Amino acid sequence: MSPRTRRSYDQYCSAARALDLVGDRWTLLIVRELLAGPRRYTDLHADLPGVSTDVLASRLKDMEQGGLTTRRRLPPPGAAFVYELTARGNRLLPVLQALGAWGEAELGERRPTDAVRAHWFALPLLRAIDGEGLVEVRLEEGVFHLHAGAGEGPVYGDGAAPREPDARLVMDAHTCAALSRGETSLADAIRGGRVEVTGDGALAGQLREGPAA
Repeated sequence: MSPRTRRSYDQYCSAARALDLVGDRWTLLIVRELLAGPRRYTDLHADLPGVSTDVLASRLKDMEQGGLTTRRRLPPPGAAFVYELTARGNRLLPVLQALGAWGEAELGERRPTDAVRAHWFALPLLRAIDGEGLVEVRLEEGVFHLHAGAGEGPVYGDGAAPREPDARLVMDAHTCAALSRGETSLADAIRGGRVEVTGDGALAGQLREGPAA
């Protein structure tokens, strides 16, 4: 079967070329999910409510052809295929972070029809943490962990931290939504008692002390 022909803007412009690769609906949200590391197709579909199976399969194929993702089979007993970002795909993190910061003003209050997953708050919290280390975050919607200041590789993951974290953050949904909308800073939320910080790591101490004056 011949490779699927992608549409192009046919413009000699780096922004246009980038949009040729990531401008389709759902593509950047698939990148958001894969920033957590390798994911199975079924897991991606579950965490992208609203995407059809055909569209998801098509986007993943396009992303693989574009050098953004790879697909590999897990060894037994898993033996399932997983998708993961390439080094080039991982370099879309600052693009998503800039887009998320720009979109804070559009977030508003959560609508009754809005889906939510706990780990969707990972990128806003990563923008808010000025430091490095493993952070476990506990919300009403669930638990996830962050690799603050990480280089290549996963920047967050579902569930509790895989080892003793450098800091733990506990907050309610209202506070996390306010952080995501840019209505408060993490430092102000901690000072106001809206975010509880525990842990003995240097990052926990840094978060409790707040930014230097």
